[in-house]
Amino acid sequence: MPDSIVIIPTYNEKENIERMIRKVFSLPHDFHLLIIDDGSPDGTGALVKGLQPEFPGKLFIEERQGKQGLGTAYIHGFKWCIAHKYDYIFEMDADFSHNPNDLLRLREACVEGADMSVGSRYVKGVNVVNWPMSRVLMSYYASMYVRIITGINLHDSTAGFVCYKRKVLETIRLDKIKFVGYAFQIEMKYTTIKHGFKVVEIPIIFTDRTEGTSKMSTGIFKEAFFGVIQMRINSIFRKYPEGD
Repeated sequence: MPDSIVIIPTYNEKENIERMIRKVFSLPHDFHLLIIDDGSPDGTGALVKGLQPEFPGKLFIEERQGKQGLGTAYIHGFKWCIAHKYDYIFEMDADFSHNPNDLLRLREACVEGADMSVGSRYVKGVNVVNWPMSRVLMSYYASMYVRIITGINLHDSTAGFVCYKRKVLETIRLDKIKFVGYAFQIEMKYTTIKHGFKVVEIPIIFTDRTEGTSKMSTGIFKEAFFGVIQMRINSIFRKYPEGD
């Protein structure tokens, strides 16, 4: 059985999803794909299901009712992938802001000893294409803010391009992950590091979407800003690693 699966949450991604599926399946390593679709009214889910006969046993979809948030989509996907015994479990966006070719580099980092590898926009300067300077600065300083508050030494704590070894997701109590938006990515990395797992950053070039609509909002940023402080305070009263 192939050892690697990529989770892609979708909401109204019909402009991107077929190209992304075909690109991932064209890579030299045998990746499987799990699409988590939150009832996209544009027919994203139906499009994926229409492609499944072309990729039997490799392309999977879990459909949920309504827009329930990025974090809950990934938690749903993590549990599915753990149950199906994949060794390397990836997070990636559907919109090509993450280059699918970099899946190979993230996987290699975990094969070579990392427990979690992060596709980092900032580990070697700022590698972001097509973002306005205001958003680049907001994202860059958000990661700096997280490092100051939490003490974790990551340059890109909000990154959404990640590879986990299965044992990380089996160890973390996924039902205790609190945040659902932007802060979800921070919480997952923070919790992984607090459990003593090895996290490495792999430099990538992030290219903003050219098709479809961004899901970013003011509420997502607020959750991240205040959530980081709450997460740090809560960690003082929590023991890592937790036993079963």
